[in-house]
Amino acid sequence: MTTTLQTHAIAPAVVMRGSGAWHDAIPSIENLCRRPLLLGRSSATRHLREQLMADLNREGLSSAAGELEHDCCEADLGRLAGIAQAHGADAVIAAGGGKVLDAGKLLAERLALPCITVPTSAATCAGWTALANIYSPAGAFEGDVALAGCPELLIFDHLLVQQAPARTLASGIADAMAKWYEASISSGTSTDGLVQQAVQQARVLRDQLLLEGLEAFQQPGTEAWVRVAEASALTAGLIGGLGGARCRTVAAHAVHNGLTQLQACHGVLHGEKVGFGVLVQLRLEEQLGGNQLAGQARRQLTPFFRQLGLPVSLEELGLAQANLQELQQVCHFACKEGSDLHHLPFEVAADDLLAALVSSTKGCLTR
Repeated sequence: MTTTLQTHAIAPAVVMRGSGAWHDAIPSIENLCRRPLLLGRSSATRHLREQLMADLNREGLSSAAGELEHDCCEADLGRLAGIAQAHGADAVIAAGGGKVLDAGKLLAERLALPCITVPTSAATCAGWTALANIYSPAGAFEGDVALAGCPELLIFDHLLVQQAPARTLASGIADAMAKWYEASISSGTSTDGLVQQAVQQARVLRDQLLLEGLEAFQQPGTEAWVRVAEASALTAGLIGGLGGARCRTVAAHAVHNGLTQLQACHGVLHGEKVGFGVLVQLRLEEQLGGNQLAGQARRQLTPFFRQLGLPVSLEELGLAQANLQELQQVCHFACKEGSDLHHLPFEVAADDLLAALVSSTKGCLTR
């Protein structure tokens, strides 16, 4: 029997998790570097980064700060590379949300430096994965980059993550749930054991989030919160690493990518757009694929998403005033050649997507 070589970047070399994990991880950071660049972005978390910087310097490390001005974009990456090189940085520590973590991973790879990720929310699994999304300076998705490996160290400190707004956890839940709805389709009829196991883990992940997601959202710091936050930020990344290219994104993330082309959506979190994309994908499966179970799933998810405060309509995405041309722009981008949307097992044209976009919550509970 002949086999094709497959390479998987499955997980960070080391994952440290728990309350106070940051302080426990400092000796591990010292083993990796002496002059790290500490990367961040949000003014809301600047005080956290200042504390992290003080902790590092107190231990004798010489740290420099770098801040993104935009999302993970080439202009920022070039500027930050200059800062890192001027400092003589020997590692990149990315502390923040998904776009900061993506920028840190990509910057570290380009400079051939170790990467340490410190998520400050559970909004995405970006702290785990060997992938980075690239955006324009205006915040429009441009493409993704496969990295050679996952970070050398991931520090998931519950105390840091718990300080994030509850909205970020809801976003992470939606993004993680998309793993099942997308991977179960993109894997097709694969007989690869790792792919099959990854898909089933995605199903288990979805079930856990349905069972405990609302409790975690409403009661931060509880055991349910820990399980859900780690499921969203860690387990979701593991599934992607284990399943590889056959557990890829499909229409939910393609819709996200299309929505980022509109300025009105730039205040909507990644997972919020992905969650809406899941509803749209299920509508496509029902309308074009004749999958009645997809309709049932959509009717189950919609009220759950609403309980988490997630947007389930164009109006809630900030697109109440969007004109037809803007919605067509979203759909044409999502349906362009090479888009992940075309991993669906049926043809989807831009007009089909537009119809699903405006009707994805029809027949579901209303407020």
